[in-house]
Amino acid sequence: MNQDTICAIATAPGGAIGIIRVSGPDAIAITGRLFTPASGKPLAERAAYTLTFGQILSPAGEVVDEVLVSLFRAPHSYTGEDSVEISCHGSAYILQQVMQLLVGQGCRAAGPGEYTQRAFLNGKMDLSQAEAVADLISSSNQASHRLALSQLKGHVRTALETLRERLLRLT
Repeated sequence: MNQDTICAIATAPGGAIGIIRVSGPDAIAITGRLFTPASGKPLAERAAYTLTFGQILSPAGEVVDEVLVSLFRAPHSYTGEDSVEISCHGSAYILQQVMQLLVGQGCRAAGPGEYTQRAFLNGKMDLSQAEAVADLISSSNQASHRLALSQLKGHVRTALETLRERLLRLT
């Protein structure tokens, strides 16, 4: 099990919206130290699968951005861990500022594919599904997209399990 909390920019900079994902045992606590909900109710006291409007503040109390925070509690998240997604404005500057604040609070910048690796290690997907995520991201046409999506939905695993059962009955 992973003991560290990771963060990463999940969208390309420059769009209207930018999303930063945070996952790990301290995801909610770390985000909660930077995020001030408009309603005043702390992030840690909110229910899973909720969106909360508020502000990300610097340690000096300056507003970095107005954001929406999505909350996912383990094991019901992509990685199987406590996770938060911060939806902010897509400026590269804002995204980097929020990332720096998260790292300053104890997050580690995630490596490429680390979220999917954690999902695999936490039993949220099998190896063929984890590989399908990379294929889906790199798909460049309808055929490769459909194949990757089918694999992600577990069709390859199901076919292999059926074949395995048939082989076991032959012996």
